[in-house]
Amino acid sequence: MSKDAVATAQAAHPQAAGRPADAGDAGYSKDLKARHVNMIAIGGAIGTGLFLGAGGRLRDAGPALAIAYLVAGVFAFFVVKALGELVLYRPSSGSFVSYAREFLGEKGAYVAGWMYFLNWSTTGIADITAIALYTHYWSMFTSIPQWVLALAALAVVLAVNLISVKIFGEMEFWFAIVKVATLVGFMLIGIFLLATRHEVGGQTPGVGMITDHGGVLPHGVMPVVLVMQGVIFSYAALELVGVAAGETAEPHKIVPRAVNSIMWRVALFYVGSVVLLALLLPSSLYSGDESPFVTVLSGIGVPAAGDVMNLVVLTAAMSSLNSGLYSTGRILRSMAMAGSAPRFTGVMSRSQVPYGGILLTCAVCVLGVGLNYLVPDKAFEIVLNVASLGVISTWVIIMVCHLVFVRRARAGLLERPRFRLPGSPVTEIVTIAFLLAVVGLMWNDAEVGRKTVLLVPLIAVLLVAGWFGVRRRVARQAAQEPSTPKE
Repeated sequence: MSKDAVATAQAAHPQAAGRPADAGDAGYSKDLKARHVNMIAIGGAIGTGLFLGAGGRLRDAGPALAIAYLVAGVFAFFVVKALGELVLYRPSSGSFVSYAREFLGEKGAYVAGWMYFLNWSTTGIADITAIALYTHYWSMFTSIPQWVLALAALAVVLAVNLISVKIFGEMEFWFAIVKVATLVGFMLIGIFLLATRHEVGGQTPGVGMITDHGGVLPHGVMPVVLVMQGVIFSYAALELVGVAAGETAEPHKIVPRAVNSIMWRVALFYVGSVVLLALLLPSSLYSGDESPFVTVLSGIGVPAAGDVMNLVVLTAAMSSLNSGLYSTGRILRSMAMAGSAPRFTGVMSRSQVPYGGILLTCAVCVLGVGLNYLVPDKAFEIVLNVASLGVISTWVIIMVCHLVFVRRARAGLLERPRFRLPGSPVTEIVTIAFLLAVVGLMWNDAEVGRKTVLLVPLIAVLLVAGWFGVRRRVARQAAQEPSTPKE
């Protein structure tokens, strides 16, 4: 559609004459550089789900886990591509919550924001639990209670987030460097072992590790389906690119590069690593209690392999906690300015950090410290399943927002940027169907997945009750906003 046609349509619909400003975007610095955003994108794509969780999933699903990572990675890319297009239409630190407000109304923004908060606050609990568990690996820390280590980790990351966004960016940059360097190093070692057919734990690497041990699907299709929930959770945090765009000086240059690079990173790091692992050892030799990379490196006698990988996994958990506090602080501020979050979460510090929202997330994480005190053996599993629902709901909301966005563009109410999600509306509909199918298929997992699905009605009741609690304040805030949209 030509610009003249868009202008004509906007004249007929005055509400579309400008892009709605998000009051929550005011006051931020633009201190995140291109290298920060690129590494935030990488860091979001590489987490503890690969470094630690891949071992148990590889044992359960077999080499077909690589296919699961590829399929989930394609849909994750579609979600980030859709979010990237929305970012270029209107950069906002409120990210998808701000877009939900524009395209779905305040109720949509309310659901999007609180489900994202549920995701990251529970993920934060999982992260501090993981950090405490990984720290106990070293004998010098075994005498320290798990809850003390969890509290110390939370305090350190909170301090970093409260100083400035530039410090957050630097910390996330170096966390990502450690993760990427580790994966590249492992892949080089794995390729060398394959090329030289060097024995790993008494096994000769090669295609025989797959064909001689049950093939690609040693346990059938169902185990691959059941691990999909965990696979999707591995990609959680990819949407951080959208949040970070609100604190960059040139989002139109930085975001497309970061988003487009996600697909090959997923293929290289996730799919490539799992294929290598499957070729180096039979999938039955991997364990959920140990990083698969440690299993391989220990099999070739690498000294201190466990220490090195434990440090890397610890770094990945710290990175995730760091990102969670950062993103929820921005999302909650956008909600607070609209009235759907507590007023104090909209407060900004002198260093341009929304510390109110960060502290609220931190408070929930402190409850996680309590979980580590009461049920240290169950804390990680309890919160991980709740977080997965938050991830899936966030991705669904992003795709629904994009559907409405494209529909309005076709009606001439706005203009799409050149950077676009291909295949709309089919891409969005297929992605949403896939994500909802994953939730439905969780029911087949009687031990964990079914309990997770049973939480959906409870969460829905809490959201409805919460909306009735804030709707008057939301209406008052909306009435105070100027009727003419701002650029």
